[in-house]
Amino acid sequence: MITIRNLVYRRGSKTILDGVSMDIPRGNMVAIMGPSGVGKTTILKLISGQLVPDEGTVEVNGKDIHKLSRAELHKMRRNIGVLLQNGALFTDLTVFENIATPLREHTDLPEPLLRRLVRTKLRSVGLAGTEELMPHELSGGMARRIALARAVVLDPAVMLYDEPMTGLDPIAVSTVRTLMRETNEALGLTSVIVTHNVGEMAKLVDYCYIIAEGRVAGEGPPGELQASADPAVDQFMNGKVDGPIPFHYKTGEASAGLLD
Repeated sequence: MITIRNLVYRRGSKTILDGVSMDIPRGNMVAIMGPSGVGKTTILKLISGQLVPDEGTVEVNGKDIHKLSRAELHKMRRNIGVLLQNGALFTDLTVFENIATPLREHTDLPEPLLRRLVRTKLRSVGLAGTEELMPHELSGGMARRIALARAVVLDPAVMLYDEPMTGLDPIAVSTVRTLMRETNEALGLTSVIVTHNVGEMAKLVDYCYIIAEGRVAGEGPPGELQASADPAVDQFMNGKVDGPIPFHYKTGEASAGLLD
């Protein structure tokens, strides 16, 4: 479903991604993991066409995202759902209108059918009856489930999750994790999940990529990665301080000189 080849992305003089390649099969749930600041979210933005790579290609369903016209890119994005780590609900809209917004923007559905679809999605995340609540009346877990309902209301082929479990209590984490798996299977989605949560991903995804220092440091099913003898993979999967993945941010000569 998603093919990434020799991806290079730079921000100024700093190389964020340096020759990254990935294959994400249709129907799978794949995690992109690694320390903070290594470019995991950047990969999601490259998949959705928000950023353009300096080198390499990103294909979604056989189409090179960065060769599409503006109109073609907008059409492609209708098939990509996104769930951000804070849910990003519209604070001045009710739960119903939050979920209805993509339908109003991208379809001409009659109001009775639109209302039926919104209520169906709410039931699917276990929150039927919350239509008139405002975002500030929701718990963190409820808000994340509403955001998931909104992300899939257009029945996308691909779901992109950016730290979907951050800030949630253990019960909410388990609930969201179960909903993500059930939604993926029920709708036949292909899901890409950026996360730091090693333990939860081991219970959720089919395959993992670990990014470190701009490259793929390791890949494979979660169980295999947790038993890996590769120093970088072992360090991240088992939370070790010492190892090849640096703790300190790499500064340039100019900033380093400020500390002399």
